[in-house]
Amino acid sequence: MALRSPLCRCSASRALTRVSSAASSRSFLQTRPFYERADVHPTTRRSLHSSPRFRRSNEGPSEGSSMSLNDFNVLGNTPAPATSVDVCMHDGFGLNSGATITGGSGALLVDGEAFEWKPWDILGHKNLLNKKGQFELPAEAFGVFDVLWPRPDLLIIGTGKGIAPLSPDTRKAVSALGMRVEVLDTRNAAAQFNLLATERGVSDVAAVLIPIGWKDGQGVSVKSRE
Repeated sequence: MALRSPLCRCSASRALTRVSSAASSRSFLQTRPFYERADVHPTTRRSLHSSPRFRRSNEGPSEGSSMSLNDFNVLGNTPAPATSVDVCMHDGFGLNSGATITGGSGALLVDGEAFEWKPWDILGHKNLLNKKGQFELPAEAFGVFDVLWPRPDLLIIGTGKGIAPLSPDTRKAVSALGMRVEVLDTRNAAAQFNLLATERGVSDVAAVLIPIGWKDGQGVSVKSRE
């Protein structure tokens, strides 16, 4: 990955904090003291990149067998990226590397790196939906992609617990960066990122995810978990 310009000139930098990744030894932002490493809390989690097959309503597990989601992984033994999302928490995310993003921060996953993402810091408020109920962010919220080359082909946006349509201005801002965009609720966005990043590689697919506990205008209450 190459930088076209110093990140210190990018106003979006104040909305990002780097999350440490045990599987990645390089960081295109590692020279910035502002990007703090997050604590790593290894834990056993349900993996979003494991996909069980569909069952008929009257079909149960075979007698004497135990069911594991990993048995139905559609990509077989292909290793999942370190930045794949293992769990979507009320106030953050748990990653395959063992790193966690908490405290109500969103996640930005790009080129094998993970960052805490707080686009509301750029807005100056916590209203991510416009008056029409559309998910709307300024171009500066995606400014990190403006200084990257090559850029991912696809950006997956997770809008929280529920899906919200992307505003025309936001869609235009992402398209201007040469990226296609897919909008889903955060759980499905994380699963889609896991699948495509494993299948196509982390350089082709990026994701920005809002926590599932997000309430527009209020943010995330970090005192409670789903």
